[in-house]
Amino acid sequence: QVQLVESGGGLVQPGGSLRLSCAASGTISSINAMYWYRQAPGKDRELVGSLISGGSTNYADSVKGRFTISRDNGKNMVYLQMNSLRFEDTAVYYCKLIYRRYDGTLRWTSWGQGTQVNVSS
Repeated sequence: QVQLVESGGGLVQPGGSLRLSCAASGTISSINAMYWYRQAPGKDRELVGSLISGGSTNYADSVKGRFTISRDNGKNMVYLQMNSLRFEDTAVYYCKLIYRRYDGTLRWTSWGQGTQVNVSS
């Protein structure tokens, strides 16, 4: 069972930056796809962006040009660099991965606990 731990959230002023981290622990042969989601109070969880092995990325229109997903293959870490933060970016941020097990099968991870980002002046 692969577990995820998100970190790096906090309080930041509008226009500021944060880098979120997602650490995957467990038996992983490879990570095939990485996703960041967020959930604001009273709203549904939404997809922020994705990074597919091979380097293809996609981002929600609301964060395009401001957020960047990256990875550290050697450490099974995934990052979300968030720049030019806005009030509306306030949310709990979660990562989710598709990984390959050593038997060759692909699996989704379960949700981590998330990390809170508050953008406030």
